Amino acid sequence: MKCLRIYATPDGESHFGEAEIPMTEKVTVAPGAKPFQVSKRYLTSSMEFTQIPAGMRPVNWHTVPARNLSVRLTGAVEYETSDGEVRHVSAGEFVLLEDTHGRGHLSRHSPEEQVVLWIRLPDGLDLPPA
Repeated sequence: MKCLRIYATPDGESHFGEAEIPMTEKVTVAPGAKPFQVSKRYLTSSMEFTQIPAGMRPVNWHTVPARNLSVRLTGAVEYETSDGEVRHVSAGEFVLLEDTHGRGHLSRHSPEEQVVLWIRLPDGLDLPPA
């Protein structure tokens, strides 16, 4: 499974990329249930919900305080990285935000209220030690 990623290079410029989340088939979920794909478990240090009010203005260049997986539950956002690339993220989509230094990114919010789940991932989506 692929995950949109915003990261900063050593020179402080932000870019979009992709993180690959390895998945394996889980066969024995429940009697008679179809198999589905499951990732490994990732370490988290905290999580929080954010309610962004309707009519939120664009948020100028900013970084994130720590690596976070942002899961958009309602509403939408448009991110722009310092290289000029723009991506739209809708409800139900998630982004790994790792631009903890440098110029950061811009956020342009949809006009309606939004609910976002922030999951702090100290090690990003790197696989935990076996």
